Amino acid sequence: MSISIGVPKETAEGEHRVAAIPDVVSRYIKKGHSVLVERGAGEGSSISDADFESAGARIVSREEVLGADVVVRVQPPAKQEIAALRSGSTLISFLQPLDSPDVAKDLAARNVTAFSMELVPRISRAQKMDALSAMANIAGYKAVVHAAVALPKYFPLLTTAAGTVKPANVLVLGAGVAGLQAIATAKRLGARVSAYDVREAVKEQVESLGASFVELTLDMADMEDKAGYAKALDDEKARRQTELLAPVIAKQDVVVSTALIPGRKAPVLITDEALKGMKPGSVVVDLAASNGGNCSQSVPGETVVVGGVTIMAPLNLPSETAVHASELYSRTVMAMVFEMLDDEGNLAFDEENEVITGSCLCRGGQIVNERVKQLASNS
Repeated sequence: MSISIGVPKETAEGEHRVAAIPDVVSRYIKKGHSVLVERGAGEGSSISDADFESAGARIVSREEVLGADVVVRVQPPAKQEIAALRSGSTLISFLQPLDSPDVAKDLAARNVTAFSMELVPRISRAQKMDALSAMANIAGYKAVVHAAVALPKYFPLLTTAAGTVKPANVLVLGAGVAGLQAIATAKRLGARVSAYDVREAVKEQVESLGASFVELTLDMADMEDKAGYAKALDDEKARRQTELLAPVIAKQDVVVSTALIPGRKAPVLITDEALKGMKPGSVVVDLAASNGGNCSQSVPGETVVVGGVTIMAPLNLPSETAVHASELYSRTVMAMVFEMLDDEGNLAFDEENEVITGSCLCRGGQIVNERVKQLASNS
């Protein structure tokens, strides 16, 4: 049995990605499914309607796309878009469930089975569905590129007839996927790179990329949760951490901060005092801006200058690299679609499949993720 897969044009401001590229469309079709693409859906990713049609998709209206058996998208749907989804259909998307639980409430009320790409469990067999890591990789790269453009210095060591230019000092706060890519990119550009993370277990990864690991005189034992994320520090440790980081930050030309804890406000690592210690012309790129920011002076979505320090707080760097971001994201979504199909190609909810149960947000008119259910009941 075949299913219809709908690919709408993203409506969120500044979003240029699309949830399926022509290559992925052709793979859906080879499996016997039909693909409905909204007119102009790929424009932001340099994909024409003709490209989709050549892959076998039908270019249709938004109404037809949202009426498909399975709708795949990048950003969470707005209320009116949820209302246009067919009752009993399936949605696969980033849904920001821990930050916007009302979306889950609306989807459940519409009787939509929704899978949140943020909830994909971090287990080895789910790596091909790990959209968060795929997008974080791009964000880490792009953050360093932005910093290099904004910094009024070279990144690499240069020896010229006019003298020698020292390499820029770059500090990366948080050594998750985005942080590790930021380290690798800064090293490729020739900077002198160091990194800090509360999880001492990542020290080896940091050093394998050629960066030095910043160690503070704090007890950081058992600072990683079961999903591999950093745990939140208690108030006293958090205060001491920022005190110890301030003199380290003062020596940097660039600081890229990536420290996030799912469902919580981002920890402030770059305080007002730390900013005062930085040299004029220095640059901060705060990748945690969407959750409040790691820098005390970050303004989400804007670039500000405070005491001569440029503070960039971008909200959607992957969208700026829409061609490759769409390519990577659409492959993770395709893997999710195929994961939920049985041998006959029918949509099936396998309760023994931890990828399916772990990433499911709503089903049967109910929010089924316990943490999101609790947040929704309090909102």
